Amino acid sequence: MRDDGTLDDQYGLGGSADRSDDIHSTVQSAGSKEPNPRRLSLESLRTRLGDLANPLAARPGRTKLAVAAGAVCCLGLIGVGQLGAGATNTSSALVPTQEVAQRAAADAASRGLAREALTPTTPSATPTAAPDVTPTPAAKPKPTAKPKPTTKATPKAKPKPTPKRIVPVAGLDGDQMANAVSIVRAGQEMGVPQRGLVIAVATAMQESNLYNYASGVLPESQNYPHQAIGWDHDSVGLFQQRPSSGWGAVRDLMQPAYATKQFLSALLQIPGWQNMALTDAAQAVQVSAFPWAYAQHEWRATEVVDAVLG
Repeated sequence: MRDDGTLDDQYGLGGSADRSDDIHSTVQSAGSKEPNPRRLSLESLRTRLGDLANPLAARPGRTKLAVAAGAVCCLGLIGVGQLGAGATNTSSALVPTQEVAQRAAADAASRGLAREALTPTTPSATPTAAPDVTPTPAAKPKPTAKPKPTTKATPKAKPKPTPKRIVPVAGLDGDQMANAVSIVRAGQEMGVPQRGLVIAVATAMQESNLYNYASGVLPESQNYPHQAIGWDHDSVGLFQQRPSSGWGAVRDLMQPAYATKQFLSALLQIPGWQNMALTDAAQAVQVSAFPWAYAQHEWRATEVVDAVLG
């Protein structure tokens, strides 16, 4: 029996790579004898038994055969996978081993799952319910701030002018000066010039000494504010005007402003009164029993009017 474990040059000419250990050529070179068939059978049997006894020994000559057999096996597995795992007419020579069969079965199953996933399904007549998605509420626009109404500044009320306190002049007391002021203010409202105001004040100085008189003859006159009581018939007030002569009602004549306007209205009706002497102008209105008495009060009346107007 040949020593199969001998290391030969696999790539040299005539090496072991160029021959097969299991197949012996029956063609001999010229001059060789016919081989003994029995001998060939015994040698072949011994070789096979040696292979079984030492399967791990190096077989350079068989390496190519094993590679070729593996390639064929792989091609067979690919072909079997393409045709399907259920093919029944397979050759006994292409039956894979148990491990290869398990891998092939697992590979076929995975491809089957992939095909099922790609198989289009018939759409159902009933529409699929939309997923229950709660719509996100749209953000409410922020209300635009309304412009605040421009409030007009309330104009500050102008303080009322404090009436000027007029100090009494020309030897008058407080009541007398207050009555003189009333005469001047009433004349100003009527637009009477200053000369007419002096005539009015001087006349009141002569008639009542600038006190508001009530009459003892007319008890009614005493029902109104007064500062003295006189007995000259029914004469009342600053100018001692008589209601019986048509100067007005008692209640009106007891008011200094009203009595003054009655006097000045009569004065303004006298032609040329501005150029008359004070006593003549006053007498034209009053028709007094003492006409020359008014002149004595002119300077004092002028001082009082100047103090009020100043």
